[in-house]
Amino acid sequence: MGFWEVTLFLLDGFKVTCLLFLLTLIFSLPLGLIICMGTMTKFRPIRYIMKVFVWIIRGIPLMLQLFIVFYVPGMLFDIRIPDLEINVFGKTLEISARFLSALIAFVINYACYFSEIYRGGIQSISRGQYEAGQVLGMTKMQIFFKIILKQVIKRILPPVSNEVITLVKDTALARVISVVEIIKLAEQLASRALLWPLFYTGAFYLLFVGILTLLFNHFEKKLSYFKS
Repeated sequence: MGFWEVTLFLLDGFKVTCLLFLLTLIFSLPLGLIICMGTMTKFRPIRYIMKVFVWIIRGIPLMLQLFIVFYVPGMLFDIRIPDLEINVFGKTLEISARFLSALIAFVINYACYFSEIYRGGIQSISRGQYEAGQVLGMTKMQIFFKIILKQVIKRILPPVSNEVITLVKDTALARVISVVEIIKLAEQLASRALLWPLFYTGAFYLLFVGILTLLFNHFEKKLSYFKS
């Protein structure tokens, strides 16, 4: 296979990588906020349960979590994650059980990490700003959305950007449950004694990470009017 043929072949896997990355972000960012609220609630049973859950997810390697999501439901409860067909803009998108398992594992894992970032950002805001809002007669919701939220976004953007960039590279782990992403396709070529495409995949990741870096730098400059 020539360079162009290999590039087109790997692009098929890179589409899966990008889809896994995008869907993980879409679901894990809001789920992380829900988990964060759970770990900060004054209702102790929920707070303790959520903290233990976050501790477990952060303590177990993501690769092992992939195996757990894909194999354990069938082993213990005889539940099989189904293949799905979703209609997107008039086109049928097929999502395999392996891809769906990887997505579930990634969403849960990254939601827990994002929740800790959110918690740190929220708790870094001084109590005086909440009190100042109350003095002005603002409700708790108004204080949060008009005073606190933008400052929190500014403070959590660097650690969130690091996690997002890590996610790009972590998508390669999906191949351990036979999700056909870009590294998996490169390994198929390597089994045919064609090794250079395996190293060539690095160019795809570098390009993707480069675009994300520029994007996050742009967002940080937009929020630069918040000074510590």
